[in-house]
Amino acid sequence: MSLFLKVCAVFLTFSLASLTCAEPVVETERERVGLVLSGGAARGLAHIGVLKALEEQGVVIDAIAGTSMGAVVGGLYAAGYSIAELEQLATELDWQQALSDAPPREDIPFRRKQDDRDFLVKQKLSFRDDGTLGLPLGVLQGQNLAVLLEKLFARAGAVDDFDDLPIPFRAVAADISTGEAVVFSHGHLALAVRASMSIPAVLTPVEVDGRLLVDGGISNNIPVDIARSMGVDRVIVVDIGSPLASTESLQTVFNILNQSVALLTRRNSEAQLATLQQQDILIQPELAGFGITDFARAQGMMDAGYRAADALQWRLAALSQPLQEQPRLPSNQKKTKKKPVISAVRIQNTSKVGDEVVRYYIRQKIGEPLDVEQLQKDMGTLYGLEYFDRVEYRLQAEEGGNALVINATDKRSGTDYLRLGLNLSDDLRGDSVFNIGASFRMNGLNRLGGEWLSRVQLGDHQELYTEFYQPLDVGSRYFVSPWLHGEVRNIKFMEERDPIAEYRLQRFRYGVNVGRQISTNAEIRFGVGSGWGNADVRIGEPDLPDFSFKEGYYNLQYAFDSLDNVNFPTRGEELRLSALQHATELGSDERYRQWLVELNKPFNWRANTWIVGGRYARTLDAKELVTSSYQIGGAQQLSGYRENALAGQNVSIGRLIYYRRLTPVRAFSLGLPVYAGVSLERGRVWNQINDLDSGYINAMSVFVAVDTPLGPLNLSYGVNDDDENALYLNLGRSF
Repeated sequence: MSLFLKVCAVFLTFSLASLTCAEPVVETERERVGLVLSGGAARGLAHIGVLKALEEQGVVIDAIAGTSMGAVVGGLYAAGYSIAELEQLATELDWQQALSDAPPREDIPFRRKQDDRDFLVKQKLSFRDDGTLGLPLGVLQGQNLAVLLEKLFARAGAVDDFDDLPIPFRAVAADISTGEAVVFSHGHLALAVRASMSIPAVLTPVEVDGRLLVDGGISNNIPVDIARSMGVDRVIVVDIGSPLASTESLQTVFNILNQSVALLTRRNSEAQLATLQQQDILIQPELAGFGITDFARAQGMMDAGYRAADALQWRLAALSQPLQEQPRLPSNQKKTKKKPVISAVRIQNTSKVGDEVVRYYIRQKIGEPLDVEQLQKDMGTLYGLEYFDRVEYRLQAEEGGNALVINATDKRSGTDYLRLGLNLSDDLRGDSVFNIGASFRMNGLNRLGGEWLSRVQLGDHQELYTEFYQPLDVGSRYFVSPWLHGEVRNIKFMEERDPIAEYRLQRFRYGVNVGRQISTNAEIRFGVGSGWGNADVRIGEPDLPDFSFKEGYYNLQYAFDSLDNVNFPTRGEELRLSALQHATELGSDERYRQWLVELNKPFNWRANTWIVGGRYARTLDAKELVTSSYQIGGAQQLSGYRENALAGQNVSIGRLIYYRRLTPVRAFSLGLPVYAGVSLERGRVWNQINDLDSGYINAMSVFVAVDTPLGPLNLSYGVNDDDENALYLNLGRSF
């Protein structure tokens, strides 16, 4: 045999032997990793930083279990939100608005906007139909939060099984009647997250399947056991719980709130942490100095979460997957879903008003994609009717499409409202004006939303007013409104620029208006009125006459209000037009005309706001001065004069007001908003039938104002070129 053949034979023998002895290659299965995100309110924003670090290190998450804010962040991530989207939400979301019940003012029905102008106290007392005082189950109903969650989780569509999300997910709540943990693995995702974060006494509990659910932190704040039950091999636990504070550091209501949350969650948290095994990883971000209400410091908390996870890179390295082998990372695999097409709108309504009223305010069109932005506005308008504890929506998959289900829950604390008010003005020179008042509004007198409003006021301007407001259609577009009004006030009788007398004017009127609301921003009314009264000399020459009078008139009014804040607006407009024709055929002693125009328009740039506006009122043909006069004077109303120091049949004023917010805008800040500013004014008062004509008067003021829970407190100093000056202390609407 040749050498070549011998070598080939040896090589073939060796190869066959190697193949026979070699063991089969077995691919090692990747460990499944569960992520546990604990509760902790605002401190839970640190979870976003942890997720960012985990993604950068190539750690793949196979299941998520979260409680409270951990359920919010974990649910959004599981639904497909990227880290960049979560960071943007945390830093740009208006947390103050989200964690309140009041809708944006521009979405509130026009009639409710006018409540802001009657009395100062912003909070109302509610009464049930049996007359008992109704107290809510939480400081906040969570209306805006619920609507926000619906919007955020719209990406998940009508998912019912949480295992069908890009990452399987569980949310933990607690049954307030038993204290037992309630684990959501299916159902309505936004509702599950909302229930998980219902801090007792702060957010109203959520009723699901007959159980009243609150924040899961009171039963299982770090749900390690829930994550393990999802079939994972090891868990990564992020604990952002608040440490207990010392007695010395408990100085504010928010310190007490922090401590209460920490005490509620500490025991069950420690029990869950005790179950961690050697292969599990615990991440505890350094959050000293961050409280559960520090939403304005989101970036700092996210940075703390990132640093804590990055510091454990040496342990997380064992879980790292090369990018090409990573089976599921939401930031990389998220697909843009088409907006669901709405095939039907269904109403679930337990309130006093009819289903057709609720349906009217939902402008979503059948057969078109869901318009989330418009739906949010509609939810705000519905809630602003003040018939509901909550107005929520969800998508329900049906054969042939998706049904939009609107759930309008009756207000447990009642829909009749008592509102108290106080108005003070003191020029610090011995001339003071005060008014105290109350209004009571009975809502939902019938299925169309009829209401009865009564208002009483005592002080310098005494007033009694009652009105029955009856909508004529389901959308309250058209209405009829009979009313009664009585008032007593002081009117100065002037010649040239000098007051020569002061009359005490008593006036009683009644009438009826018909009108139309135009969207949420405007209303037009036409009505007829009749009345009588008398005017007695209060201060002045004894030979001046007392007199009585009769009135009858037609009245046309238009009002537009899109201001974002009635006291310190930064955007929107306010316009009021009124025209009266006093007519002898309606019983009036005189036939004369009056009309009024009032406008205010704010412009805003950052913390700076300018308001351009004024008032122009005219009286034509009238012979009696006292009953046909308008009043002006006071802070920002020809500053330098006392309150209502000038009276005349015709009044004009133009003004420019500038103010700057001195305090930063922060969610849940204990500090009240503080403003400082200046006003420039130019106005005139004159009569038709005597020599009164003030000529144009220039005035200005400087002021400091605080937006208190009662109303704006304004300290100002005003001067004018009529050699008048005054200091003002006003508790009430300033502009």
